[in-house]
Amino acid sequence: MAGLAAGRPDAAGLADAAGVAPSAEVAGAARPPAGWVRVDCHLHTVASGDSVLTVDELAGRAKGAGLDVVCVTDHNVTHAAVAAAERDLGVRIVVGEEIRTPDGDVIGLFLTERIPYVLPLAEVVGRIRGQGALVYVPHPFDLVRSSLGRVLPKLCAAGDVDVIEVFNAKIADQSLNARAAGLAREFSLPGGAGSDAHDAPGVGAAYLDMPDFDGPASFLSALADARITGEFRDHAPRYPRRPPG
Repeated sequence: MAGLAAGRPDAAGLADAAGVAPSAEVAGAARPPAGWVRVDCHLHTVASGDSVLTVDELAGRAKGAGLDVVCVTDHNVTHAAVAAAERDLGVRIVVGEEIRTPDGDVIGLFLTERIPYVLPLAEVVGRIRGQGALVYVPHPFDLVRSSLGRVLPKLCAAGDVDVIEVFNAKIADQSLNARAAGLAREFSLPGGAGSDAHDAPGVGAAYLDMPDFDGPASFLSALADARITGEFRDHAPRYPRRPPG
């Protein structure tokens, strides 16, 4: 199955289950070319509160999945991402945060400071941009999570969005990812992809192959040439089922 260019997402392709290449661990996808990196834009560690993934487990799983860069986007905190970025884990860490607002969740990428949650969306966007960081909108049309879909067109029209997540590996209904891709295309915004992993088996379910970058500006530029790979991969069961009897 062919991958998709992330810079100008193909909504029709994403609407089809065959529109995104299956993940490397499933299909044995080739490594990206020299000068490129493999990036998971959205995942969580135990610092999120609802994740069981430790930083060490993340590092081991990321290397096994062929990832070069992971964006640690814990819910409403950045301390684990900052600590991970200071360690030699064998995988590069981008410090991010998935921030709850009254209108839905938004991610800041390349943050230098934590942003408090439940602030008005406009203030959160302003604080992200004030750090020179990027406004990344996760799972914008997910029906069961806190998402910005209702207000996102207005936010895009105002120029307050840098990247729309057009493939989230926790979304089973690919029409919702396709809708995100269509909105990104409508506003000529680049698309991102994230495993949204909260456990080790989830790491590597979605990623971008893209030219290497050294900060938010070059990351944003490189997205124009990025390719999305991903598959739906649900959360691993927290507790094993007991056998009947």
